[in-house]
Amino acid sequence: MQGRDNLLHRRRLEKVFVAVALVLIVSALLVLLSLTAEMFIDGLPRLNWKFFTSFPSRHASDAGLLSAWVGTVLVISLAAIFSIPLGIAAGVYLEEYGRDSWLAAIIEINVTNLAAVPPIIYGLVALGIFVQSWNLGETVLTGGLTIALLMLPTVVVVSREAIRAIPASLKEAAYAVGASKWQVIWDHVLPYSLGSILTGVIVAVSRAIGETAPLITVGALTYIAFLPESPFTSKFPYVSFAWLQAPFTVVPIQMFNWISRAGTDFQANAAAAGAVLVILTLLMNGVAIYLRYRLRKAVQW
Repeated sequence: MQGRDNLLHRRRLEKVFVAVALVLIVSALLVLLSLTAEMFIDGLPRLNWKFFTSFPSRHASDAGLLSAWVGTVLVISLAAIFSIPLGIAAGVYLEEYGRDSWLAAIIEINVTNLAAVPPIIYGLVALGIFVQSWNLGETVLTGGLTIALLMLPTVVVVSREAIRAIPASLKEAAYAVGASKWQVIWDHVLPYSLGSILTGVIVAVSRAIGETAPLITVGALTYIAFLPESPFTSKFPYVSFAWLQAPFTVVPIQMFNWISRAGTDFQANAAAAGAVLVILTLLMNGVAIYLRYRLRKAVQW
């Protein structure tokens, strides 16, 4: 009889816990939705072609995001070039080649620790290495390398999990017909896991787009009214890397600049920039879901 009473008491506590958790989740979502809706209401009137093609200005009505979104594209592209191939290669090595080696153990411990490090720490590390030791300056190259450091642990972890999820029977079938280890990885493991890897990579990029603290630490400007030199030229070799040495800013830092100013006009500009980031994040996550679906469907066929 006592055991039955204890069971009923636990079930009541479970129902109370579920109800409290549901109320808290719904409340948090309502607060988030209300804040997002307010941001869109304030910012949508400023979202026009002029807003995306104008430089920052001391007049709110003339201020735009041109230098900020160009800087964001350059920094994130550079970070992706450095972090994605290296992260996928590290995931393949840790999961397929170095499971029992001391080097893999060291890499795994460091990756696990780095995944939990606050973003500002990456900025301080980048300031000491890239700016002061390597003398790269407060440039696009420094910003890209800083964000690459931030993205790298996520890409490594995602790559490992995607490769680990592959059925062992798929590898065994490839080995059975005489394929080498590298052929199994290149022709079977990577294509099969590519959907999950791309999803993780896009999520990492989405997170990196909104980072501010590491870039401020390495010297990103809060106001810039010019663009870096174009990476393409009309003269041979038709490619220029001068833009790597240019100063830069990004959209979150431009938002911080506007939100710190007095007046509702600049607040509207900040809200518009925030709406751009939210829309961009939603689009990137939508692309990740679509690519994962298409790639998995292609592998199944």
